[in-house]
Amino acid sequence: MGRPHPMALRLRVVEFVEEGHSHRSAAARFRVSVSFVNDMVILKRETGALHPRAQGNGGGHGKLKIVTDSIRRRLVEKPDLTLDDLVVELADRHGITIHRVSDWRFLRGLGLTHKKRSASRRAEAA
Repeated sequence: MGRPHPMALRLRVVEFVEEGHSHRSAAARFRVSVSFVNDMVILKRETGALHPRAQGNGGGHGKLKIVTDSIRRRLVEKPDLTLDDLVVELADRHGITIHRVSDWRFLRGLGLTHKKRSASRRAEAA
C-alpha cells in the first residue's frame, strides 16, 4: 500500500483534529510531526484550504527589485564594476545590504554580465 496523496493526508489530519482529537494524537496516528499538524490547522483556519503556500519571494528579486533600473544604468556607466563594488554601492547609495552571491544571481536573472574581479586583480591572476 502506497502513501496517501499529500493533500489527502493534510485533509485527514485536519479532519481528525476537528473531530476533537489532540494535535499530538493526530501526529502519532498519521506518523507526522506535531508541528505539521499545527501548521495544517493554522493553514486551514487562515485560508480555508489546505493548499501549500507559495514558496520563495515570488521571483521579484526581493530587495533589488526597486533598484533594477539604477543597477542597469550603473553597469552601462561603468561596465568594469565588480560584484564587490556593486554591493558597496548598493549599501552606500540605497541603504541595501546584500551578499555578493545574491547580487550575482540578480544580475544573471536579468541577463546582465559583470566582472568578478577588478582589472588589477585579473592581471595578478594571469
